[in-house]
Amino acid sequence: MERIEGLLDHVGLNPGYINRYPHELSGAEKQRLNLARALAFNPPFIIFDDPFSMVDMSVQAKFLNIIEEDQTKLGLTYVMISHDLSLIQHASNRVAVLYLGVIVELGGRSEIFQKPLHPYTKVLLSAIPVPDPVTEKKRRRIIIEGDAPSQIYPPSGCRFRTKCPFAGIICAEEKPELREITPGHLVACHMV
Repeated sequence: MERIEGLLDHVGLNPGYINRYPHELSGAEKQRLNLARALAFNPPFIIFDDPFSMVDMSVQAKFLNIIEEDQTKLGLTYVMISHDLSLIQHASNRVAVLYLGVIVELGGRSEIFQKPLHPYTKVLLSAIPVPDPVTEKKRRRIIIEGDAPSQIYPPSGCRFRTKCPFAGIICAEEKPELREITPGHLVACHMV
């Protein structure tokens, strides 16, 4: 019981929540409870799938602080799957960008966010809102037209080729291999 109370306290929940039912918890409390449950097993790593989809910014900040503290104190590794790129930029050391289930770019946070190489990564980063209205007005978003290809029957060669403004003949014929462009920065694109 002491361990459970300690875990609840660690994730910012009142230890009195032990006897609560799921319908008595908010979305943010459920997320924290899930983290406490995962930590109870002393895992070497934890996988999060969109961990902040149900929480506001203040709760998100507290959650990130817990994660960062656990990385240092417990030596934990987190794999975070998310569409929230500003969150990934803040919380990750290494980033993998996927398109239709395939890694198209992999690298350190600074490489991905400051020197993106794959056209899809550039599209994603151009969509991140900028809090400064003046800067937001001046920046150039990259917009791709049309629907995404089928995940069941993806295009031949490069999966992004039907949306890519740089696609060439080779992109339709050969699947690009993930290759190292600079130390630790890999990209799957024939045109890079």
